[in-house]
Amino acid sequence: MIEIGLVGKPNSGKSSFFKAATMIDVKVSPVPFTTIEPNTGMAHVVIDCVEKEFNTNCKPKHGYCKNGKRYIPVKLWDIAGLVPGAHEGKGLGSKFLDDVRQASVLIQVIDTSGMTDNEGKPTTNHDPSEEIRFLQDEIDLWFSDIIDRALKKIGAKSKMESKDNVVNMLHEQLTGLNVSKDQIDRAFSDSGISDVRKFATIIRKMSKPMLVAANKMDMENAQKNFEKLMGIFKEMLILPTSAEAEIALRKAAEKNLVDYDGKHFQLKDGVDERQKTVLNHIQKVVDMYGSTGVQECLNKTVFQLLDHIVVYPVEDENKLCDKDKNVLPDALLMPNGSTALDMAYKVHTSIGEKFISAIDARTKKRVGKDHILKNGDVIKIVAAR
Repeated sequence: MIEIGLVGKPNSGKSSFFKAATMIDVKVSPVPFTTIEPNTGMAHVVIDCVEKEFNTNCKPKHGYCKNGKRYIPVKLWDIAGLVPGAHEGKGLGSKFLDDVRQASVLIQVIDTSGMTDNEGKPTTNHDPSEEIRFLQDEIDLWFSDIIDRALKKIGAKSKMESKDNVVNMLHEQLTGLNVSKDQIDRAFSDSGISDVRKFATIIRKMSKPMLVAANKMDMENAQKNFEKLMGIFKEMLILPTSAEAEIALRKAAEKNLVDYDGKHFQLKDGVDERQKTVLNHIQKVVDMYGSTGVQECLNKTVFQLLDHIVVYPVEDENKLCDKDKNVLPDALLMPNGSTALDMAYKVHTSIGEKFISAIDARTKKRVGKDHILKNGDVIKIVAAR
């Protein structure tokens, strides 16, 4: 399962984002370091399910499907707040950085209102661009320190080895960072290892790609700061977000006060004047940005940053079901460019090992192990018994 780490300074709204995405009650407080141990929970990315195309009704084993939208689970980590100097152990830096190892992609939640400083303390007119810069710097310095120690451990031996052997040795030393051999090889080709900091930055960008959730967009000064961020960080994916608005809408939907589809909402009967005032304020945020931004952050993290697609394995390519007659039971998130064989291994190692061929449920054509999958493919794997 894809693991997404929520990172940022204290009091940026990480725990609110986590609650908005998972609806798990966690401690949300303006006090710095509210989160010490990482909260973990299940969130979902949302796609148009292929059930409509095939004129059927799916029965997911994981996640769920509602009104033709497939909700596919991903794991979310709310990691302790980071402050400048974390790589030297300041604040909860060591704990934060150790937790970051486990994530394959990061969402940095920032306080776009500028009402808190880099340590999460109340202030006014703070520049949120500083949050983005120092967090990247802290992770880069941490990576750099680990890579530097690894190179010293390899020592003079590396100078006598081929590039491939150096990459292999580095991979052995950096397994704890969840960095692949291919990523190390590409970083080595791009920059070499003489400039450790540059090498570390490239590795970080490859192994921990990051989206910025510009949170607290419902507050004063947020729009002005957001526009500045978009001008400064033109190569970064930055999305306007209001985690508090998302929490309010989800709670209102639970109480049957609104119809909410994760993007748009409509008031229902029984809403009192106080509730209407709050919801009308949220409506202005949704009208301005198209949504609260929480679901968009999750979707773009998986489908744009990680470049994943969704494929559906079935055992019966005609009825689109598994052996228990569940229709379209699984929706797998896989890297774009994955093959039919990759999918077989994803379903189960033994199926991958016994792979014979695959059948495309749309065309009914048989394809080989090197067949490149497309988003929305429905595939039957044929394996030896």
